Amino acid sequence: MTEEIKKIQVIIDDKEIDVPEGVTVLQACEIAEQEIPVFCYHSKLSIAGNCRMCLVQVEGKRNPIASCAMQASHGMKISTKSEMVTKARKGNLEFLLINHPLDCPVCDQGGECDLQDITMAYGPSSSRFKDNKRAVKNKNFGPLIKTEMTRCIHCTRCVRFATEVAGAEEVGAFGRGEDMEISSYLEQAVTSELSGNMIDLCPVGALTSKPYAFKARSWELTPTNSIDVMDAVGSNIRVDSKNNEVMRILPIANEAVNEEWLSDKARFSYDGLMTQRLDRPYIRQDGKLKAVEWHEAFIFAAKEIKKHNADEIAALSGDLADVESQFCLKELMDKIGSLHRDCRQDGAFLPMDERCDYLFNTTIESIEQADHCLIVGSNVRLEAPIINARIRKSTLHHGLKVAYVGPSADLTYKTESLGDKLSILNKILSGSHAYAKTLKEAKNPMIIIGQGALASPDGEGIYKTCRAIADKYGFVHDDWNGFNILHTAAGRVGGLDIGFTPGEKGKDTRKILQAAERNEIKVVYLLGADEIDEDALKNTFVIYQGSHGDKAAHIANVIFPAAAYTEKEALYVNTEGRIQQTRRAVFPPGEAKEDWKIIRALSEILHKKLPYDTRKDILSKLAKTYPAYKDFSRIEKGQWHEIKAIEVRRGMMTLPINNYYQTNPVARASVTMAKCTVGKKDSKSWEKD
Repeated sequence: MTEEIKKIQVIIDDKEIDVPEGVTVLQACEIAEQEIPVFCYHSKLSIAGNCRMCLVQVEGKRNPIASCAMQASHGMKISTKSEMVTKARKGNLEFLLINHPLDCPVCDQGGECDLQDITMAYGPSSSRFKDNKRAVKNKNFGPLIKTEMTRCIHCTRCVRFATEVAGAEEVGAFGRGEDMEISSYLEQAVTSELSGNMIDLCPVGALTSKPYAFKARSWELTPTNSIDVMDAVGSNIRVDSKNNEVMRILPIANEAVNEEWLSDKARFSYDGLMTQRLDRPYIRQDGKLKAVEWHEAFIFAAKEIKKHNADEIAALSGDLADVESQFCLKELMDKIGSLHRDCRQDGAFLPMDERCDYLFNTTIESIEQADHCLIVGSNVRLEAPIINARIRKSTLHHGLKVAYVGPSADLTYKTESLGDKLSILNKILSGSHAYAKTLKEAKNPMIIIGQGALASPDGEGIYKTCRAIADKYGFVHDDWNGFNILHTAAGRVGGLDIGFTPGEKGKDTRKILQAAERNEIKVVYLLGADEIDEDALKNTFVIYQGSHGDKAAHIANVIFPAAAYTEKEALYVNTEGRIQQTRRAVFPPGEAKEDWKIIRALSEILHKKLPYDTRKDILSKLAKTYPAYKDFSRIEKGQWHEIKAIEVRRGMMTLPINNYYQTNPVARASVTMAKCTVGKKDSKSWEKD
């Protein structure tokens, strides 16, 4: 049972209101729906009290007080609109604007600037200061953040974010008074994978987006709420477009998933959406790709498929494949009679008896309730920066202790390294390792298993041993489930949900590629599958369906151009099993189509017509077939069950991501991500141990 929150009574602008004990005066005013202007205050950051814009008058105090830094007390009388407060705010803004340049016509923050809005609402109509304004040298924050430090008002939001949330203590303040400047300590690029959030936090135009610079004004953009697919977190995003082109991507606050943060890859890789795009069908004739009409491409592919037995045909889906397209391709393969299919390009071992077998069962939000965390074979910082930030938050504010097994990595918070040998897991299970005592004492322990561990040669042993550890040390009890699989691909959980995996006696990814090398598999359908060994398919007829001319497109015999995630409405399931939907912000280029429509059209040419004429038909079938898809508002986890442990063989684990900025076709096509690859000072640290 949760303790009842004590209430106190305060009087705000002559109105009595009950607020929770311990809140600040500013928070009490927010509860009372009284707007307080702020520059330095942010609910996710520590209190600095720098800007003094949140001044209010409290009865009994001679001077106005900073409401963000004072705790509300019972019976306190607060005025937010008195003459003293109004005069103090005007004077404060007058001081702030002494040195602020008149850059509004050329500033990318224009139209979204806190300083503009607050000055219009609370500021003076003129200034009494006529002296020259100060000038500050711009700083190097890397290829993502454009700096105009003369505009800086020293709110220190960026400093506090880098230190407290991102864990990259590389930004700070130098000098005092008029000489104070914000800079990275070594005047080098900020290395955090969350650095773009400093742009959102900046209340003026000191930090703006370098890729977006001078591209558009905020009032020219059309916003579309959607979902990010650059990793498996499922961050909520807003896609801003202009003239059928994505101009920028921003986060949408969702406390259960990404809070109000967004990873740099999700935020800045959008320029790859219009680079190396496939905009019309192609077929390979005489060793060269030739642009053709859709009907000709379908006939060319169907003719080859009909030549072969069902056992000689296979399908693989990629990391960015949505649920609808995988569902349709699975049904088409069933009609053809092929059992060879897989959504796990990396060959990761994952049982699928129940949904909880392959989900992040704790959920992202509930990480803050855990007291111990064991990470196995995962660099969470690169695989899921948003989840890593949540773990860091829990270590700082909730006392979470973290240990890891696998190659060493800087996760931005204190960890206990148990080593990188797989035999450590056997010792923990048997109780002979010192860490076993820690797990016995834990109340809400959790384990995070990465794809690097599951895709290793002994992935099955690692998985089953970790399951046994979870059962032995009480990782699952009451309403707590601390067993977690951290996925790196946005399309993976959806593929597992609908069974885009080998049927009985069917081949998985590794066996499909091996059979293709032996010329036993004649046709392979690649649904955006680019993270495979293309050399294994050199002698195979390859049908490639995707949005970009990436790795697999170069070996394809037929290419079907598909829509990217910003160009379609589609379901994606994040690592915790949360079903979310992208929205179309722009239209696909050229003749590119939505993935499920392409597969539906091909099925008709093959005389194996799928019974879906609209996306609504597919969603209806999904809801009838899979319980998790009946209600998107809740996460269906399935029934926890025991899995027999097997001993882990000796060996080493490797991490799945070498370069955070180059993990999928969209990111590889992005010029901005390419600049990040060579422009960050610590790029060597991303390499595998």
